[in-house]
Amino acid sequence: MPQPIQINPDESPQARFAYELRRQRLRAGWTQLHLARMLTVSVSMVGMLETSRRRPDRRFAEACDKIFRLDGVFVELWKQTRWESAPEHFRDFAAAEAQASVLQVWDPLLIPGLFQVEPYARRIFEDEPGITAETVDQRVANRLQRQALLTSTKAPMVYSLIDEGVLHRPLGGADIMGEQLAWLLKMAELPRVTIQVVPYASWSTLGLQASFTVAEQRGAPHSAYVESAPRGLTIGNRETITELVGRFDALRAAALPQNLSLDIIKDVMAQWI
Repeated sequence: MPQPIQINPDESPQARFAYELRRQRLRAGWTQLHLARMLTVSVSMVGMLETSRRRPDRRFAEACDKIFRLDGVFVELWKQTRWESAPEHFRDFAAAEAQASVLQVWDPLLIPGLFQVEPYARRIFEDEPGITAETVDQRVANRLQRQALLTSTKAPMVYSLIDEGVLHRPLGGADIMGEQLAWLLKMAELPRVTIQVVPYASWSTLGLQASFTVAEQRGAPHSAYVESAPRGLTIGNRETITELVGRFDALRAAALPQNLSLDIIKDVMAQWI
């Protein structure tokens, strides 16, 4: 008999739902077939949900709460898979990002969110007009939660391009910038992460209009997220995504290779420390 797939509940909200579903089923002493019959779904659906290969829906979460006699536990876990505590305009892309096989990230103004340390991220959110301390805390928590995908067992390939000016832009002082660039170097050590700097010397203006991320998904349509004010935009249109990928390729051609990019980051970090 094959061993069950081990799920790390800290990898993502979807993994947390899968982990809790299996835990509650085993606690009740039920097989997947028995649970499937009680929920009036296929046993294959139960299997995919328990192994985080399928996103749950609200109806399924409500049914689980009912048969396991829980007070909204699965509905709350389902809400987290929908990233309902994140800004509404980002929720769909956050879910796509969590399931991506490849991420292509470009940012001309900030360290990308996937690589931000807590004080750097907090400094960004604190500047938003009218934002409350509670909302800042929640958005920082969401951002840090997203980063778990970088070290998960299903980590995507991440190709990140950063404009050289980002390394010099002070957010919160020298101590925060030193910590942030040190963390950026550490992230570049991950086997599935490539970080490249587009230098001043490239004279590239191609990506200065906005940052964007393209999420490539196995067996599903690709998604993209483009930053804009006052809120970003999630894109599913194939032609637009193709244009963004072409723009990313052109930017990458203007970027330094990773080893030289990391040398620049080290040099700038030494100036902040």
